[in-house]
Amino acid sequence: MERPILKNKIYLYLTEFFAGMSVMAVELGASRLLAPYFSSSQIVWTIIIGTIMIAMALGNLYGGKKADKDPNPDKLYGRIIIAAIWIAMIPVVGKYIIILISGLLVLAVNNNFLIIAGFVSCMVIFVFPLFLLGTVTPSLVKITVDSLDDSGSVVGKLNASNTIGSIIGTFVPTFISIPAVGTSITFLIFAGILLILAIIYFVTSKINFKEAKKVPVSVILFLVCCLFGHNSSFAFWQNDLTYEGESVYNYLQVYEDSREVVLSTNVLFGVQSVYMKEKGLTGMYYDYAMAAPYMAGINEKDTIDILILGNGTGTYATQCKRYFDHVNIEGVEIDGKITDLAVKYFDLPADVPVTEYDGRAYLNATDKTYDVIMVDAYQDITIPFQMSSVEFFTLVKEHLNENGVMVVNMNMRGSSEGNINQYLADTISHVFDEIYTVDVTWSTNRELFASNDPDMLLRFDENVIIEDDEELIASMNRIRAGLEKYIPGDYLMTDDKAPVELLGMRVIDEIISDEVTYYRKVFKEQGLEGLLGN
Repeated sequence: MERPILKNKIYLYLTEFFAGMSVMAVELGASRLLAPYFSSSQIVWTIIIGTIMIAMALGNLYGGKKADKDPNPDKLYGRIIIAAIWIAMIPVVGKYIIILISGLLVLAVNNNFLIIAGFVSCMVIFVFPLFLLGTVTPSLVKITVDSLDDSGSVVGKLNASNTIGSIIGTFVPTFISIPAVGTSITFLIFAGILLILAIIYFVTSKINFKEAKKVPVSVILFLVCCLFGHNSSFAFWQNDLTYEGESVYNYLQVYEDSREVVLSTNVLFGVQSVYMKEKGLTGMYYDYAMAAPYMAGINEKDTIDILILGNGTGTYATQCKRYFDHVNIEGVEIDGKITDLAVKYFDLPADVPVTEYDGRAYLNATDKTYDVIMVDAYQDITIPFQMSSVEFFTLVKEHLNENGVMVVNMNMRGSSEGNINQYLADTISHVFDEIYTVDVTWSTNRELFASNDPDMLLRFDENVIIEDDEELIASMNRIRAGLEKYIPGDYLMTDDKAPVELLGMRVIDEIISDEVTYYRKVFKEQGLEGLLGN
């Protein structure tokens, strides 16, 4: 049956345009939906891209076959409606599916947990709607091409429409919708666009009752999804968060109790920053990193300059300002929204300037040198390769004053041969002569101190002994007792080859394996009810 809306083919090009736009928007939304649970590492991106390519390829094959057998455009726009409703349901049920899959796999998987859980979650949540959108192009080619004389031109216009839509669908979620309204509403926006596209087709076409009833049913389902899916909370089991939101780079969660305020960029694990309300030491790696100013001779100098790469909400800056009188501190933080939270919730000192920039790019842009450079840019398995290579650490060295000290927070302490910390420490040993490490108690963190000053520990002892704060002295003495001189190996990471994601994944597997042993035992002895109770 002839469809008046399709006569001049413009609507078909618009269909291709919005389909391409929605595919990219869903892909970017997928990364934001998964990141709070599985990180935003290159591995997770690989899973997302691979899964979507599988879905699109299968959709192309199926769509081409169906188009040859039955080129009726009603079928195509019916599939678009189903895809739209599925995408609208993602913010309603997606996070519950992720938690359910993760919970089941934790009990069954010993290795590569994040890879398997991320892949299964992607397959369950995203493959079907993108498979349906994958049928759009071959179906439109069949409907649009009238003769071989203009087939090349028509197919070219369709592909161009898809590509332009994909470009817009790449930029709008990242820079506009997700920062402004969040991931959940972004899914709803693009689902609504697809739904409107299909509804306009059906409303303007003379169709039978069976096809026509899709319109009111789809509208009702979409409104239900809008009602229940606009909640942007990823930690849906918590109702006492001080703040929960998203930035261009991160999921952000702030929670507090009577003792502390904490920032986390991952729903399930990890603390990125902490503020102690009683103004004392944190008991965490920030205290250990305060050994670096002593190693740099803080009590021998009128002032000491400190640069923090990965300032977060400024815990290290706040600690140093609190305990040291004569320090100049600068922070570099790529996520400006985290800096805003630092001011609002974490009492970041007003005299600590923070530059919104990538840490390595900042070093390339400044000639200033420092007595201490703190590298605190490693977040769960999201370790920026450009800040883990020998070239980066050489750049850090060039920005240190004579006898300056670099301190690196290595947040995942591995035990197997060739773990991420060995790679990092060995790489650093190609740049610095003196390297010492200390494990942070009750944590997976390890602090590394590096300098070319052979007397860095002697200087540490001489500067701590004249300190008058008993709590700080006791903390430094514990750190001093745990310091071990690092014996370099042969591992090396360069800008060309730095497999930080795979190395980080290996450590995460170790940590997860250790953590879930207890819960597997509970499940075995008490079943699901006992597990949920624990």
